[in-house]
Amino acid sequence: MSPEVTTTAGRVRGLQRDGSIAFLGIPFAEPPVGELRFAAPVPHAPWTGTLDATAYGATAQRETLAEITLIPEPSIPGDSTLNVNVFTPSLPDAGDPDALLPVLVYIHGGGFVAGSPASPWYDGAAFNRDGIVTVSLSYRLGFDGFGWIEDAPHNRGVRDWVLGLEWVRDNIAAFGGDPARVTVAGQSAGGGAVLSLLAVPAAASLFHRAISLSGATSDLPLDEAEKLGRELAALGGVAPTRSGLGSLDERTVLELQGRVASPTVEADQSGESGDPLAPLVRFATGGLSWGPVVDGEVLPESVSAALSRGVGADKELVLGATDNEFVMALAPQAEALSAVPAAAILSAFGLPEATVAAYIDAHPSRGTADLIGQYVTDRMFRVTAITLAAERARSGAPTWLYRFAWPSPTIGNSCHCLDVPFFFDCLAAERVAYLAGPNPPQELADEVHGSAVAFVSTGDPGWTPFDEATRSTRVFDVPTHTETDGYTDVAALLPVARTSA
Repeated sequence: MSPEVTTTAGRVRGLQRDGSIAFLGIPFAEPPVGELRFAAPVPHAPWTGTLDATAYGATAQRETLAEITLIPEPSIPGDSTLNVNVFTPSLPDAGDPDALLPVLVYIHGGGFVAGSPASPWYDGAAFNRDGIVTVSLSYRLGFDGFGWIEDAPHNRGVRDWVLGLEWVRDNIAAFGGDPARVTVAGQSAGGGAVLSLLAVPAAASLFHRAISLSGATSDLPLDEAEKLGRELAALGGVAPTRSGLGSLDERTVLELQGRVASPTVEADQSGESGDPLAPLVRFATGGLSWGPVVDGEVLPESVSAALSRGVGADKELVLGATDNEFVMALAPQAEALSAVPAAAILSAFGLPEATVAAYIDAHPSRGTADLIGQYVTDRMFRVTAITLAAERARSGAPTWLYRFAWPSPTIGNSCHCLDVPFFFDCLAAERVAYLAGPNPPQELADEVHGSAVAFVSTGDPGWTPFDEATRSTRVFDVPTHTETDGYTDVAALLPVARTSA
């Protein structure tokens, strides 16, 4: 018989698999359409009968963005986009409540504008094998989730995360999970979501540990969010209100949010094209246009400010990044940039002359495109990791820092998203060979996945916690090892980088 579970909203029917059970597309909120489109999420009303939960639900991502295709994340049509997928080793014995298992809740990435929880990479089978109930959840993306609207609640996407975690708190025991042992994890924007949740008061009691993979936070100031929101509304020819923006269909809003976030290169008065690197400079120095907003309520202050004050210090945190996150992004421009001095471009990022020289000295024998890609990597991800680890260490918060350093044989370096199939131990999954080659090392997956299992289960990933004296860093490579001060190569950036990029 198909496995069934009763949730707070009704009964659901899942899918029995080899070694685990999957319940897919369970709605935790009402569909965010019509009057609810730009509203705070509303818990899903009870249903009658048994809901079929054997296929993934609708996704907030309507079409995969061309520039975000490293992870297979399908877009699924439909209105009920706020849903969870639950993977469990087995359903609990009602007579043995002490047998409840630790829980991993995963938040997908995609720059807060793309991504889907329906990726085959996010299947919880390997974590189930190792005794962990796994949940992936969806949230509103882009302007619908994070854009400023005059009469709408801020941070709607963050509120989606919180309501999803409340669903886990209220329902996960029925699937065999322990609501008192919840770890939140995510990669890229999902890793940024994890860091943001550490600073969100409404989420404080909803999880107990956190893993941030390549965390890219937003921390957009409210006035900047308002500027972007008004700009989008003006481009759409509507008032910056729920009714005005609600008159624009999804496709129009998607097109407008792209125009606002990635402005075209303006021509000067002579008709000559402007600086083609201007959008990259804006991205690296100003951060993401759509993401969590420091609104004084849902997110009272920046992640950096909160963590430096000891907010979230009661929760263990593992964080880090791949060594070369965005180097591949500029590879197509390598020839065009070869004639441009790297120092000139780094100066355009606002770096002082001494810092420019120190950074170039720290990365000898690298072409301009490669070096600038590394700079964006360091500024957006690696400096954030080392700085937040240091801030938490000063407040006594248990923190573990890592680097994913193994170079892909197909990409040539340790690029963005490369660590994800190792984290989920799904090396045979679709498109993994594109990123990791035809024979990715299973021993590395054993290390990365195994440390995650240990952390979710016990609160200790298996290496020395970070402190400012030794700056202990786990280096995931073949072989995996632990270094002292593993982020030495980004030291030249530390005085000037915006830690909440």
